[in-house]
Amino acid sequence: MKLATYRDGSRDGQLVVVSRDLSQAHYATGIASRLQQVLDDWSFLSPQLQDLYAALNHGRARHAFPFDPQQCMAPLPRAYQWADGSAYINHVELVRKARGAEVPQSFYTDPLMYQGGSDDFLGPCDPIVVPSEAMGIDFEAELAVVTGDVKMGATPEQALEGIRLVMLANDVSLRNLIPAELAKGFGFFQSKPATAFSPVAVTLDELGEAWQSGRVHLALQSSWNGRKVGLCDAGPEMTFHFGQLIAHAATTRNLRAGAIVGSGTVSNKGVERKDGRMDWPKGYSCIAEKRCIETILDGQPSTEFMKFGDTIRIEMKGTDGRSLFGAIDQEVMAPGGKPKAEASAASGSDLQGGAEAIASS
Repeated sequence: MKLATYRDGSRDGQLVVVSRDLSQAHYATGIASRLQQVLDDWSFLSPQLQDLYAALNHGRARHAFPFDPQQCMAPLPRAYQWADGSAYINHVELVRKARGAEVPQSFYTDPLMYQGGSDDFLGPCDPIVVPSEAMGIDFEAELAVVTGDVKMGATPEQALEGIRLVMLANDVSLRNLIPAELAKGFGFFQSKPATAFSPVAVTLDELGEAWQSGRVHLALQSSWNGRKVGLCDAGPEMTFHFGQLIAHAATTRNLRAGAIVGSGTVSNKGVERKDGRMDWPKGYSCIAEKRCIETILDGQPSTEFMKFGDTIRIEMKGTDGRSLFGAIDQEVMAPGGKPKAEASAASGSDLQGGAEAIASS
């Protein structure tokens, strides 16, 4: 099934069930009002939501309405925990190679992970608000899972059993703040602002054969300012699958229902061309990786980070060509700024008003 959270003026919104083709939705109020309620009592409530989902897909839901991603908060608007891994070792290799450093051998056996802010997630169409372009604004296209309860010391196989939902994430990074923070030896904080998630979160059965051994074997699309820059395979090169990431997070603590664990930037290896030069035909899922590639090839980066007014769209389609999670579709803005569409409408209104004034004078 597919679940989303609609805005209602509260912190946690209203849970809705969304049709498989993302065209229709239905409030789940008679079953549960919030997604966290369902995660806390999954065995009892999820079958009821599944029944509503079946009715919605077959046109039998009496109070269905057109689904609008613009009305969505993050599927889980705030969580007890948000831990993001770095499951694609190619991403780490590129970053290290660009600065002439070796990847420690332990990185291949022990996942990297940081704990991010989980009290203020962004909806899929919410703006990315950043104080200054000088901070080095970057998107990161990722996958994430929402867990049920996972016991401390769980094995990767046991951890896989704890996965309830899958969704997409844009783990925004402020690249120019990262070096100074890491130099302090205490990890990310200011350099990792609020993360955005896809309009819907889906149960594993929605992925069909694409879900294999804790990995999603589909392409993740990233379009920056309307131009497709990434079409990276999320499955084959995921060094640590989600069971391993969850087990890593649960090494010294219990994970409670509603914990979110991210994959890190989806990344694919380059290929050598006939002339011996490397090429990355599947593109990139974050600008930092593109800059690393440029440094490796040309000695210095040439692609700049995001500017105010830039847009990023992140989406994954199934084997049938349909969007699985809906799209993360965001615009970068300064504090107090207006989205392009709103500003354009206001400008058009001003012009129209001026034309009317001239005509009546």
